[in-house]
Amino acid sequence: MKKKKLPASISLDLDNQWSYMKVHGDEGWETFPSYLDVFIPVVLDALDRLDVKITFFIVGQDAAIEKNQQILRSIVARGHEVGNHSFHHESWLKTYSKEKIEEEIINAEEAILTATGTRTNMFRGPGFSWSNDLLQVLKKRNYIFDASILPTYISPLMRQYYFWNSKLSKAEKESRKELFGSFKEGFYPLKPYNWKFENKNTLLEIPVTTMPVFKIPFHQSYLLYISNISTGLMKMYLRFSIFMCKITKTSPSYLLHPLDLIGKDHVPALAFFPGMNIKSERKLKIFETAIKILKDNFELLPMQKFAESLSPDLKKIELK
Repeated sequence: MKKKKLPASISLDLDNQWSYMKVHGDEGWETFPSYLDVFIPVVLDALDRLDVKITFFIVGQDAAIEKNQQILRSIVARGHEVGNHSFHHESWLKTYSKEKIEEEIINAEEAILTATGTRTNMFRGPGFSWSNDLLQVLKKRNYIFDASILPTYISPLMRQYYFWNSKLSKAEKESRKELFGSFKEGFYPLKPYNWKFENKNTLLEIPVTTMPVFKIPFHQSYLLYISNISTGLMKMYLRFSIFMCKITKTSPSYLLHPLDLIGKDHVPALAFFPGMNIKSERKLKIFETAIKILKDNFELLPMQKFAESLSPDLKKIELK
């Protein structure tokens, strides 16, 4: 008999053109320029070819814009899950008051419900931003899980590289000082666990998986950067990451972004972003190659189904 594969979840943070421009400090983001009508058909068709269903974390502001709603509705129509990626997509979400966080979550919920017909109960913070207040709001609103933590020690390096390529003022950089998280995120577990509240309630956390032991990222964006050096090296890096997941019995939560599949030939305004020199056609081939490798090694699931597959007896971490 074939040995049963470990489950793995696949999700995509549906960051839009304006959200990248906003974090980068570019003018014109306030008009909410969008590539959703270009990107969503591309990714849905690719996922159909691969016979894979995933979870799309949608930004509430995009769902609130009427012209985006039909294309967002197609995500659910094609059999995929939708989650909440906040309303304003601000990576400094953790600095918000608890009341403002709750408003952000509710507004996004309502907009996503209007656009897709589905009420979300899954959350990932923009820029991997999270806080105790956020987790408490999610628990209050009966969310199944949070998926905001990126357990890596290199978050400060990622942030500095991003700032180096940005047009942000000193004040704007200060407001974004927690972008991608901090060094302490590296000490959190890679495997899903439960946050434990003072009242003994719990909330499931599904971290974005980094390479076990080394805790360096291997989601699709990083594979693209490596493919610029060598496609063979990219495959080797992914296969080694998979090997480390298997020997540590870590079920990966694999992360995608729109710019993993489209390049500056589709979105010239985002030419500043790492990896945008790679043409969309090549990105699509790299994406399909990576997903096929993952599919050969794991049972690929959208995140709600993945959460349902987990044992209820997970490690608990006190929320302080």
